[in-house]
Amino acid sequence: MITVKEITAADTYKIRLEVLRKNIDLPYKFDGDFDKETFHLGGYYEEELVGIATFMKNDIESLKGSQYQLRGMATTTKARGKGLGKHIINKAVAILKEKQIDFLWCNARKEAVLFYEKLSFAKIGAEFIVEKVGPHYKMYTKI
Repeated sequence: MITVKEITAADTYKIRLEVLRKNIDLPYKFDGDFDKETFHLGGYYEEELVGIATFMKNDIESLKGSQYQLRGMATTTKARGKGLGKHIINKAVAILKEKQIDFLWCNARKEAVLFYEKLSFAKIGAEFIVEKVGPHYKMYTKI
């Protein structure tokens, strides 16, 4: 069974390191992790934390309205293909609706674009490169 609940920034670190920063010399602790407006969600499968995402109040110029940025979304290999990411995004959207936020956006790795498109995210602008990580697209969804 899949459950999603709020977790702490520290709870995200192990999966950030294991999935997002494996063999990549970039920080796994994010500026803004402890900001008042930031929240973190954890996805559990059979009571084990196997997916994480961080949501920070942050704006980009191309969207007009209140915004949050999705950062550091990752699932462990064990959890892939079980719909965990979709559950995390759906929970975040529900929280953001309560906060009366207009948009959720992210810098999506190229290989994750289809995942986000299935969840009604659209690309903004052209592909860009994140040093040490690879090709990305800015993507957003209206809340």
